[in-house]
Amino acid sequence: MTENIKITWYRCKVDKALMSELMKKSDARAFLQVIPSLGLFALTGTLAYLAFLHLNASNWPTALPLLLLALFAHGTHASFFGGIACHEFCHKTPFATQSLNTFFLYVYSFLGWFDPTGYRASHVRHHQVTVHTDYDGEIVQPLGLDWRGLKFFVTVLTFSPTGFFKLMRFWVCAAFNNFRYDGFLNAKWFQRVVPETDEKGRRAVRNWARVMVLGHLALATAFILTGHWFLIVIVNFGALYCVWFVFVCGAAQHVGLQSDVPDFRLNTRSYTCGWFPAFCYWNMQYHVEHHMFPAVPFYNLPRLREAIKHDLPPAAHGLWPLWRDELLPIMRRQHKDPSYRHVQPLPSNEGDRATDTTLLSEAAQS
Repeated sequence: MTENIKITWYRCKVDKALMSELMKKSDARAFLQVIPSLGLFALTGTLAYLAFLHLNASNWPTALPLLLLALFAHGTHASFFGGIACHEFCHKTPFATQSLNTFFLYVYSFLGWFDPTGYRASHVRHHQVTVHTDYDGEIVQPLGLDWRGLKFFVTVLTFSPTGFFKLMRFWVCAAFNNFRYDGFLNAKWFQRVVPETDEKGRRAVRNWARVMVLGHLALATAFILTGHWFLIVIVNFGALYCVWFVFVCGAAQHVGLQSDVPDFRLNTRSYTCGWFPAFCYWNMQYHVEHHMFPAVPFYNLPRLREAIKHDLPPAAHGLWPLWRDELLPIMRRQHKDPSYRHVQPLPSNEGDRATDTTLLSEAAQS
């Protein structure tokens, strides 16, 4: 358990005044992310529904590809709602008004079939003991990414029936106080971060499961009774297919890097990318920076990187160079040798550790 381990993490030195500024939260900046995000969900969903309405026996050769393309775009964007958007709200950093963080956490959680209680309990530990064997249940090295298999590509590009069934089983069983099955978290790890002794946590997960199941059933029933049954695909399950872009953006976080080291620069990876992946990914491409200072809102991470990049490993720019030059070679080597770990190059002039204990304490609690 994490109570038995205390890690003194290396953190880059940041000017105290600058860090105070970077940690400031802004309702306006958060809305600049949330409104376009939900607006894009509505736009792609509307396009998919209109394409469906125009699909008939006479025009299907042209209408069907348009429908599939719209669904592909819809699912690709919506699949960021669970583990990415909700991740930010679980940190409580996007909005200065905490009630707005809570409100949108549950909006995105509902659309993304996400468990905020179990995830937050897990994620606090993930930040405390990042990629430490026996302590970090979110990251297990090697990650075993079976990127070569046809089944893998089909499921990330389209839909995974197995994954869908497991997720639905978790929510239905959790609604009846049964937490033996995998959800967003591995069942064994869930038992560890939300144990039976945590009655409040278990009750929160159970109550949210009931809201999820009954809420989605009510929506589906309304869609069927009103003759708009295809909205079930768009609204109820829109975040559960076409997860390929989440994988492309998110696999870089820790894959192939070192375990059991007290330095985020060695077990976590940052990269830079264009504005659209950054928008979808809520700036989590700056992942070393996020782990070092988790109290910094996602919209301030680019500025944080500029302040400390002299003390960080070089970052690939663009998803294709990242995969071509770093991730795929690492995966190929780990496929042959699962014990292999990539060692990221560190700057020759070692930076100083952050010294403001007040700021670091606040960051650790986020």
